[in-house]
Amino acid sequence: MPSFVTHPADDVSIATIRTLAVDTVGKANSGHPGAPLGMAPVAHVLFSRFLNANPKDSKWFNRDRFVLSNGHACALQYVLLHLLGYKLSLDDLKAFRQLDSKTPGHPEANHTDGIEVTTGPLGQGFANGVGLAIAQAHLAAVYNKEGFDLISNYTYVFTGDGCLMEGVASEAASLGGHLQLGNLIVIYDDNHISIDGDTAVAFTENVEQRFLAYGWQVLHVDNGDADLAAIHDAIAIARQEKNKPTLIRLRTTIGYGSKQQGTHGVHGAPLKADDVQALKAKFNFAPDQTFQVPKATYEYYGEFGKRGAALESEWIALLEAYGKKYPKEHAELTRRIAGELPENWEKALPVYKPTDAAQASRKLSEIVLTAITPSLPELLGGSADLTGSNLTKVKGTVDFQPPTTGLGNYAGTYIRYGVREHAMGAIANGLSAYGGIIPFVATFLNFVSYASGAVRLSALSGHQVIWVATHDSIGLGEDGPTHQPVETAIALRATPNVAFWRPADGNETSAAYLVALKSKKTPSILSLSRQNLPNLEGSTIEKAARGGYVLHDETNEDLTIVSTGSEVAIALEAASKLKAEGIKTRIVSLPSWLTFDQQDEEYRLSVLRSGAPILSLEALSTAGWQKYSHEQYGLPAWGASGPYQKVYEKFGITGSNIAAVGKKVVDFYKKRGGEVVSPLVKAL
Repeated sequence: MPSFVTHPADDVSIATIRTLAVDTVGKANSGHPGAPLGMAPVAHVLFSRFLNANPKDSKWFNRDRFVLSNGHACALQYVLLHLLGYKLSLDDLKAFRQLDSKTPGHPEANHTDGIEVTTGPLGQGFANGVGLAIAQAHLAAVYNKEGFDLISNYTYVFTGDGCLMEGVASEAASLGGHLQLGNLIVIYDDNHISIDGDTAVAFTENVEQRFLAYGWQVLHVDNGDADLAAIHDAIAIARQEKNKPTLIRLRTTIGYGSKQQGTHGVHGAPLKADDVQALKAKFNFAPDQTFQVPKATYEYYGEFGKRGAALESEWIALLEAYGKKYPKEHAELTRRIAGELPENWEKALPVYKPTDAAQASRKLSEIVLTAITPSLPELLGGSADLTGSNLTKVKGTVDFQPPTTGLGNYAGTYIRYGVREHAMGAIANGLSAYGGIIPFVATFLNFVSYASGAVRLSALSGHQVIWVATHDSIGLGEDGPTHQPVETAIALRATPNVAFWRPADGNETSAAYLVALKSKKTPSILSLSRQNLPNLEGSTIEKAARGGYVLHDETNEDLTIVSTGSEVAIALEAASKLKAEGIKTRIVSLPSWLTFDQQDEEYRLSVLRSGAPILSLEALSTAGWQKYSHEQYGLPAWGASGPYQKVYEKFGITGSNIAAVGKKVVDFYKKRGGEVVSPLVKAL
């Protein structure tokens, strides 16, 4: 183990971090100075002695990953990024929390150079860290060869009391311990303060014992304010443990050096002017000057960039030599790192005819995964203890498990998440953020709600995560309202940059996967049925890939019914009954609102055109359908428990009743008179 060696610039560098963080928050008159003041020493030791990255190429693939799970402390991270030489200037620090700056109120991936994942909602970053560590372990197992340690980075996570109170972190920590992720090192800022005050008011558990029970190595540093050698040695020991993730409990004083140190008053508010001046004087900085960076600090942190650049150059040479010896693996790895899909992979997507047997769309999803998995090694999937229901395990695939368990190995591509939906979603965000992997996760659609915080951050961050969300409506039947999603679809559809797909048959299911796998910056939710769905006349992958299309056309129609999923076949049945009464009815399938909205206006208006009333039909809440229809039919409230056919009958979602509803709509608009204009025609 390397021993700690002091450097003449240690103290001034730590003081620079502290004073810059205070000035950054003070200039904005908004933010959280307490944690940066307390965590400056550990940040300094980690980046100056251990963490490997190249500020001039922040996406170098084998860099160590750093996650600030307690994202409210982002002034600390922004200061470090500036000092270390990333694309963040002093002027950017001065623009902290201001409109359109590179330094928003919490760290955002793909917005600020050097930020790996978006954090702020507590516990998410912790779980992202588990995902980043899984990604490294998996890719190392697949591609590393003797003499070619290509994928060898660590993941470091800073976390706080708030994160460790959140259930998502507990779920992720439990799985991380089971998976024996020795490449994951979490540093817990144990300062005993949260927004409400001393954590004694609500958080008195023994965190160390909890993590030991999870199967983690637990270390502790009792003086995180000043004992640089102890901090160094704890991280060094953590790096030596290869079969367990490590939690380092670091006792710090929140707001160290300020008049309010140790109190919740310094957690989330700028220091007063006299406090700032006193603090700077204490650290031998000019009290009346702001944003001071001594030359010694810049020079010392410049060594970080030199080290990182040298390591990247060595890695590039190693990768080149690897390519000569293992050309096939080299081509595949570099393709994955570039985020490119294999040529012609989409030719493996199943295509269906109306004469093909009716099948549940969850089964159709399994058929797609079985067809495409051989040509897409980047797919790393799993389920929240519902594998047999979600149908996500492709025959012959190996589980991602520690080899010592005998249950699989790290090269395996199927993750057993256990009943941990929220952590599963957040871990998948980490897998996506790492690169080279397209994660898919699975549960019942209703329980995607458990993971809505992670889904929201997928969308905000542009993570390509695919959710296989089965049992998507009252069609699941007997499990009843507790399991039947009513509001889940509109909640997901209302989330920006989420593609919610509800396919009606086999071709639409293939189209959903086609678009999801090509959407590099958009998470997708595939809402899939438990009951069998017929393959429809007029459906094609090409048409469905536009998000919405005319499935059954009529000229001079009296009515259009727009629907999704299992209700499209019911709409077709209703159209047939209406035709017998002389009422011509077009049928539009709208499997993905987001994708449809991305089409050009001319196309959208050709699908949902003016001239006749449009009725929407879905066995879910009708909320949101007003955008695409004049009248809406769906569930008024919760579902019911019973055989699914009986449940559909109870709520009137049958061909006969929808025909009656459609006739009522036609009669109403004819009686009212006047032109019927498409709901898509708007001023704004």
